[in-house]
Amino acid sequence: MPQENTGILIVFDGIDGAGKTTQVDLLSQALRNAGVTVVTSKEPTDGQWGQKIRQSATTERMPLDEELHAFIMDRKEHIETLVQPALDRGKIVILDRYYYSTICYQGARGEDKVKLRQDVMESALKPDISFIMDVNPHISQERIEVRDGAPNSFENIDYLTEVRKVYHWLCREDSSLYELDSNNTIDQLHTTIVNILVDGVLKDKLCAKDYGCDDEYHCSFRMTNTCQWSNLKSVLLKPLPKQTKFQALKYHTE
Repeated sequence: MPQENTGILIVFDGIDGAGKTTQVDLLSQALRNAGVTVVTSKEPTDGQWGQKIRQSATTERMPLDEELHAFIMDRKEHIETLVQPALDRGKIVILDRYYYSTICYQGARGEDKVKLRQDVMESALKPDISFIMDVNPHISQERIEVRDGAPNSFENIDYLTEVRKVYHWLCREDSSLYELDSNNTIDQLHTTIVNILVDGVLKDKLCAKDYGCDDEYHCSFRMTNTCQWSNLKSVLLKPLPKQTKFQALKYHTE
């Protein structure tokens, strides 16, 4: 019997300007084009706690303990009102930032990153898969300025340099994280992400055989188009349209 789909939580994280939102948009559109219902969201949210955090970015950042509390409360509300209900309905949920940002951004302000990681992860849902978009802060700052103009208080280049160090530490500590080089073009990154998902969590969760696919090419579910994973794979692995490509900017990163 096909296994029950209990939802999939996919996370994109990394410093500002790393290209997270672009990849969230591309992946969600690709999944929707394949007939999958997708829920996308972000942190900080637009809720009461998220708005407080966003306001502080444009005025004056809160003290570390208050800021950390705001992020944790925002995430608690986010999980209870949107993320968990969507997963319970078997949806694919894609988040633009999650608790990795809390660990890295607050860790870069001086919070004990080991304890912070333990506390933050224990109080939240564990993603099925997470992608950490890595980029040199000099490049991210150029992208931010093109996108938004002057950086806000979360986007200072010296601060982002320290935040990036914590992301690197986090990736060394957690081998399940996929760290991706955001210097690659948009379509290269998207193709890499899709291939990782298709051969990983999508196969694990959506394969029609509850014990796992033992022979994809002689599978009765596949031959009768009744395997959700196989059908999804055939659509997702099609090449991106040409217009999604872009000329990657080159920067000196010394």
